[in-house]
Amino acid sequence: MDTLPILTEIDGPIFTVTINRPERRNAVDRACADALVRAFCAFDQDKDLLVAILAGNGGEFCAGADLKAISEGKGNRLDDAAEDFARCGPMGPTRMALSKPVIAAIEGHAVAGGLELALWCDMRVAARNATFGVYCRRFGVPLIDGGTVRLPRLIGASRAMDMILTGRGVGAEEAFSWGLANRLADPGKALHDAKALARDIAKFPQACMRNDRASALSQWSLTERAALEAEFRLGKETLQSGETLAGATRFSKGDGRGGKAL
Repeated sequence: MDTLPILTEIDGPIFTVTINRPERRNAVDRACADALVRAFCAFDQDKDLLVAILAGNGGEFCAGADLKAISEGKGNRLDDAAEDFARCGPMGPTRMALSKPVIAAIEGHAVAGGLELALWCDMRVAARNATFGVYCRRFGVPLIDGGTVRLPRLIGASRAMDMILTGRGVGAEEAFSWGLANRLADPGKALHDAKALARDIAKFPQACMRNDRASALSQWSLTERAALEAEFRLGKETLQSGETLAGATRFSKGDGRGGKAL
C-alpha cells in the first residue's frame, strides 16, 4: 500500500495537516500538493473547524518541491488559468485565501518551497533548532509560491533580499528576532506549542477575529482610504453579528477585567 502524502487529525476545533514524506524530507510532489489543497479546502468549508496547523512528519517541516520528481519530468502544477491560479500553486495551497487562520509548526528545515508554505500560514511556531532558507537558490529553482511577495512583507525588503540573494540558512533565533517566527519552542515541541496557540485562538469570538484578519490581509493591495473603508465595513459586520454586544455584556459583569484571560 502506498504511503499517504499527508496525514490529517481533528481535535475539537483544531485541524492538523502533516506532510507525510519523511523519506524525502517532506519535499512536495504533485500528489502531495493536490492533497494539501483538498485538505485545506475541507478545513475552510467545515464550520466546526476553527484553526488549522501545518506540520511535517519525521522532524522536518518541508524541504520544498521534490527535485527528484522534477528531474524525472513529474514536476508540480504550473497552472496559470485564472480559475486554477487562485486555487492552487505548485506547492499546493499557497494561493488559497482561507477565511480561517493556519499556524505552521516548524521542526528542522523550512526551506525553498517549504519556506513558502510557512510564509503562507498566518503564524509560525518554530523549534529553536529550526532553519529557514531559500535553498532553491543554489539549484536554479525560482520562488514561485509567494516567497518574493510574502517574505518582504513579513520581515522587510532588506532582510528578505539577504535571504533571497544568498540562499543562506537563517536559524530560529534570528528568524524570531526578524518576526519570521512568531513563537519559539523546544526541539520536538513545535507541534505541541502550535496546538496550544491554536486552542487559544479558537476560544475567541470568531466573527470578530476573522473579520479583523481579513482586513489586515486585504489592505496590502488597497489605498489607505480604501483599506479604512474595508476595515469599517468588516467591523460593522462584526458589530451586527451580536459578538460585540455579548462581549460587552460579559465585560460589564466582570469578565476579563485588568486584562485577565477569559
